[in-house]
Amino acid sequence: MMLIEFMTTRAFEEGLKRTNTVIIPLGSIEEHGPHLPMNTDIYHAYEIAKRASEKITVFVSPPISFGVCRSTADFPGTIGVRSETLKSLIIDVAGALYHHGLKKFILYSGHAGMNHMAALYDATDELMRRYGDTHFAVLSDFELMDNDFFALVTTVGDSHAGEIETSWMLSLAPDLIGEPPEADFPKFKKPFVVRNTREKWSSGVWGNPRNASQEKGDAMIDIMVKNLVSIVGRIAKEAG
Repeated sequence: MMLIEFMTTRAFEEGLKRTNTVIIPLGSIEEHGPHLPMNTDIYHAYEIAKRASEKITVFVSPPISFGVCRSTADFPGTIGVRSETLKSLIIDVAGALYHHGLKKFILYSGHAGMNHMAALYDATDELMRRYGDTHFAVLSDFELMDNDFFALVTTVGDSHAGEIETSWMLSLAPDLIGEPPEADFPKFKKPFVVRNTREKWSSGVWGNPRNASQEKGDAMIDIMVKNLVSIVGRIAKEAG
């Protein structure tokens, strides 16, 4: 693995002889129901990136843990940042990595909120204009899911702190998990914007955590690692 935060300068320079591609894991610190830790998004994204780097030559940046959190902002403990803050941070981090020789960037986010993902795209738009020889891929967990992945999911509409994310954390960090609550879904009514999301979504669960299992999580994580490895290979080849 080439985890930048644990590498020496010399090791980094040697790594540049092998690749100029880097994965930047992103996530959030936000509520994940009464049973999952608030670092669930960044925990699994960083772990999947690390496992991918064991299978293909790629740098992995230290994770960007804070994200744009709107629907979870009213839950205790959630620490969100503004879209402008996240955009600026990505531009600064990618710019520093570019300065040191990296040209191909995979922004992989374990948090998929619309405003959050929009900030990632805004950042890459500016970076591509600033650095004409760069290439970018922007993805969330959804881009790493395929038919084999969805065949493992039994909860219709599962999205947040439900069957999927609980299975991931049962696989990756079972000691951090509490007793899974009953299924729940928010009662948001589109196209109206909810001022206080907890009034329409008291549990913070979007799905059914009780359908989760470690076995499902193991299989899901393997699929996501495989698909991330494929994306690394494609950006290295197609943008080469």
